Parts: sequence; C-alpha cells; structure tokens
Amino acid sequence: MNGRTWSIMRKEFIQILRDPRTLAIMFLIPIVQLILLGYAATTDIKHLPTAVWDGDRSPQSRALIDAYRASDYFDLRYFPQSEDEIGRLIDRGQARAGMIIRAGYGDDLLKFGQAEVAFIIDGSDPSVANVALAAAQSVGQAQAIKLIERRMGLSVSAIPINVRPRVWYNPDLKSANFMIPGLMGMILQMLTTLLTAMAIVRERERGTMEQLIVTPVRPLELMIGKIVPYILIAFFDSTMVLLIGSFWFGVPIRGSLTLLMLLITLFLLTSLGMGLLISTVSKTQQEAMMLAFFTMLPAIFLAGFFFPIEAMPSFLQALSYVVPLRYLLIILRGIILKGVGLEALQEPVIALSIFGPVLMLMAARRFRKRLA
Repeated sequence: MNGRTWSIMRKEFIQILRDPRTLAIMFLIPIVQLILLGYAATTDIKHLPTAVWDGDRSPQSRALIDAYRASDYFDLRYFPQSEDEIGRLIDRGQARAGMIIRAGYGDDLLKFGQAEVAFIIDGSDPSVANVALAAAQSVGQAQAIKLIERRMGLSVSAIPINVRPRVWYNPDLKSANFMIPGLMGMILQMLTTLLTAMAIVRERERGTMEQLIVTPVRPLELMIGKIVPYILIAFFDSTMVLLIGSFWFGVPIRGSLTLLMLLITLFLLTSLGMGLLISTVSKTQQEAMMLAFFTMLPAIFLAGFFFPIEAMPSFLQALSYVVPLRYLLIILRGIILKGVGLEALQEPVIALSIFGPVLMLMAARRFRKRLA
C-alpha cells in the first residue's frame, strides 16, 4: 500500500471514531447477537405450564399427578375445578397442556387393570407440541411400568395407563400454521419501525425538513402525515400475508378479522412510536437503520417467533415481557389459529395499550422538540 491508501484509511478510521453512537452499535450488535443466540436458540422444552383436572381424587390419580410433577417437562401450575376451565386456560395461552383424570380412574385401574387419561396439548407451536406429545406418553408409560413392577394383579402384557393425547388448534402440527402468523408480526414490526425511522432522517439529510418547518404545517400534522402512509402499507402487507397464508398455505383463519385489524392498529402505535423515537436520535440514515436493527434483535429472538419462550433461561423469559412483538404474536396466533375473542387476549391487549401510547407520546414530544 502506498501513502495515499494509508491516508484514506486513516481518514476513514477518524470518521468512524467521530460518530460514537454508530461505533457503539457496531460493537454491541455482535455481542447482543451472541448472547441472544447462545441462550435463546434452543428447543429443549422444559417446565411447560400445565393444567390438571383431577375428577377422581384417588391415591392412584395422585400418584399419576406426582409422576408428571416429577418430570422436567411439565410444570403443574393450574388445578382448575372443571374440564372447561382447562380449555379456557389453553385458549389464553396460560397453559400449554392439560391433563384430565376423570372420575373412576382409580376404580378402573384396580378392577379392570387399565384406565385412560386425556392429555390436551396446544398445537399452535409445533415444536413445543411435539415435545409435549412425546413427554406425555413417555411419563404415562413410565408410571405404567411402575404399576406392573408392583404386581397390582395386572397382566404383564397389559398397559395399565392409556394416555390419550389430543392436539388442539393445529392437529396436523403443520409448521406453516405457526410460521405464517409469526411472519405477519415480523413484517409489521420491521416495516413500520425501519421505514418510519428512515423516512424522517432522510428528510433531515436532504434538507427538506427545514423547508417543511417554515410552512404553516404544525408539528403534530407533520408527524401524522409522515406515519399514516406506513400504516396503510402495513395494513396492505398484512392483508396480503393473510390471503397468501390462507389460500396458498392453507392456514385456517378461525377468529374475527375485524378484531384482528383493530389489535394490529394498537400494535402499530408501538412500532411507529419506536421508529419515530429512533428518527429523533439519529443523524444519518445509516445510523437510523442500525439503531432500528439493534432494537429488532431482541424482538426477533425473545418474542417466541423462532424459538419457544418456554425453552429460554428464566432471565430471558422475564426480559421477553418488555418485548411488544411477544404480545402481537399471542394475538395473531390466538385469533388466527385458536379463534379466541377479546376475553382470552386481555393480557397482551393491556400490555400493548401501555407500550403503544407511552412510546408514541415519548416520540411525539421528542419529535416536536427537534422541530422547535
């Protein structure tokens, strides 16, 4: 290399060092990616939230419950008073599996040597459902072997406990039924956040923002005028993804489309607010793009799109509660796959009702301050 090349290289390094925010992002992104992928990129499902209805309340039913409690796969958190309540818990996403022990289980085991247990599995996430399906049967078989070894008057060839699993919402465990609603959420997040941040910074870079400021347009009118086109684009893309997913991939849409679009609008307040906030702290389009990607990394890995939240360490599961995309994915899969209504989506709706207005208010205040 000659002296001129070294001079250009020196100039470029000086230019990089003069922008500390971009420099920090450049070094933080690989660290954040490594931590998130190292801990979140796992499909080892354990401690699955499970509901149990024991309609028998016999020593035999309690022994079966203890067997599932001792397993690492199931976390027996809920003990509802009816079978219907198990369905409501699974609809709301609070429980991912449910075990139903009907009255007479203990008597059947003692008199006839066999008894049946119903096991309901939430199939909206095939990776979780497959693990739960295999674990439910293996724990039941292990308990059956123990009964045979104790010689409770059973034939060695008999299977004392017959676990009958039923997969709800996605009985064929099709990955497309899980991925299409998730892709819809990802498109909404990336499109609105990235394009909103870039559009406003682009105006500032070209010098046209100053021209808009001297016009009679008020700051609020300017902000609304900048974000409404991206709302319309987001709705168009959402509708396109739904149509392609339904007619091409065969994804069933079981819930209300009106409710779906209303709750998507609630989420857009969050993503657009984030985009506006990024635009107010960025000086260049490159910086805005890098900041947008930096904020989207946690959303991608912690929202339950690629990897099940149940498989993550406890601290990442706790961190996922501050990721708005997590709640949108619950809403999308709840309405599209489960066909649930607003009463089953109270938690994600309340969360987005807090995130959206707060982020939009912060962005609007900072936006008006930058225009002043």
